[in-house]
Amino acid sequence: MAQRGSHVTARPNVLFITADQFRGDCLGAAGHPVVRTPNLDRLAAAGTRFARHFANAVPCGPSRASLYTGMYLMNHRAATNGTPLDARHDNVALVARRLGYAPTLFGYTDTSVDPRTVPAGDPRLSSYEGVLPGFDAGCDLPEGAPGGWLAWLRAEGYDVPDDWRSFVNQPAPGTQWRTRYDADHTQTKFLTDGVIAHTRASADPWFVHLSYLRPHPPYLASAPYDSMFDPASVPAPVRAATPALEGEQHPLLGVMITHPLISSPADEQEQREWQATYYGMIAEVDDQIGRLLDAIDLENTIVIFTSDHGELLGDHWLREKMGWFDSAYHVPLIIRGPGVLEGQTIDDMTEHVDVLPTICALLDTDIPVQCDGRTLTPCLYGKTVDGWRNTVYHEMDLRDPASTFLEEAFAIDLEECSLAVLRDEHGKYVQFAGHHAFPAIFFDIDEDPAQLVNRAQDPAYAPQVLDYAQRMLAWRMTHAERTLTGMKLTGHAGLVERHADRR
Repeated sequence: MAQRGSHVTARPNVLFITADQFRGDCLGAAGHPVVRTPNLDRLAAAGTRFARHFANAVPCGPSRASLYTGMYLMNHRAATNGTPLDARHDNVALVARRLGYAPTLFGYTDTSVDPRTVPAGDPRLSSYEGVLPGFDAGCDLPEGAPGGWLAWLRAEGYDVPDDWRSFVNQPAPGTQWRTRYDADHTQTKFLTDGVIAHTRASADPWFVHLSYLRPHPPYLASAPYDSMFDPASVPAPVRAATPALEGEQHPLLGVMITHPLISSPADEQEQREWQATYYGMIAEVDDQIGRLLDAIDLENTIVIFTSDHGELLGDHWLREKMGWFDSAYHVPLIIRGPGVLEGQTIDDMTEHVDVLPTICALLDTDIPVQCDGRTLTPCLYGKTVDGWRNTVYHEMDLRDPASTFLEEAFAIDLEECSLAVLRDEHGKYVQFAGHHAFPAIFFDIDEDPAQLVNRAQDPAYAPQVLDYAQRMLAWRMTHAERTLTGMKLTGHAGLVERHADRR
């Protein structure tokens, strides 16, 4: 596969949009039976949609690190929210800056600063919600300190208390799912307004990363989005008949589905109302994306839309994004731009680590050696890609240097608090670092697409389990960090450098 694009004649504008915790199936274009996303659907109709695109990690911090650096978690090592991102890694903002852009962020990147690069006492050491190096902060709006938006709300007449979380995270009086502010004053609209103003004031070419918080919790929507979808119409979650039966699948899952922060509602009506609210939050994001698409000149603009990770939404009796199930990792990816085929849907499996290589190719610049992914540009231009992997890899790191809870509960150590997943079209294999406490998992997806029955200990599946385990080992060996491994110092030719095309 070529390392450079060939379809860009002048440097284009770039609009790189992420929506937080947006499930891959929640698009009209993906055939969802309830959700309506007319603006994302028209973006897909004008470009290419990757129907089976997956994040490489959860939660937000490590997933975004993979998205921005093109590296698997095992290489960038930003293990969880708050783990520093090594300053030596290249990233999408630095790539854009080298090309002459002033890459500008509206929203947040959840990047934890490398503590070796700042003095003791630097305020960035007190938050995991830093700005990715290379970005100018057009509007830095982290979840934990959305000061610009709060100031705007106060200026608009809202009585936002000093304890703003009670205002933002609690429903309006007399309601369960409605925000205390109206649809004209959401974070989503505030950020969209900022991007529209920025692009109108900027000389071409510009590079904007718009990072929406929604549909991330709190699970509240402004009117009319809070009542846009009928709870009676929502599809049933994918799960076992009872939480207890689900928990029998694996000891870690048994603990997760009883945790008050990530267990889904036990009451069916509450579950349905929660899903309908989540869909309303998506509808609001879609409306604001529509405003943005109408406001900018799309003629010479690359538009990329994706999410950092998915949302379990009651699947397997869980909420949020922890674990190893598809709905936590499957996310949308839509790319539109000069020369990109319109209305095309790609069914090959793709990953977040492919996004940075793709942006590099679209901008006709070299792909950083560190990248574990491959450019998707041949797909965008209708070319067949030989030897595509059609396998995706996820990782979740549960280590917590500030707590020993998991270690004490399962008699494991800090370095054993992680898992890795190999998932292809036919099966899914989950390997745990603390394997003596957490046995492996294997799902036969052909026979069990809902991923309810763990076949890892079934003798009939022993050959398949061994094959997947060996493939995972080979994946880790062939994708180990390689910044210098493709170089050799020689007496006859000096420095020789050669790197393999990533597959």
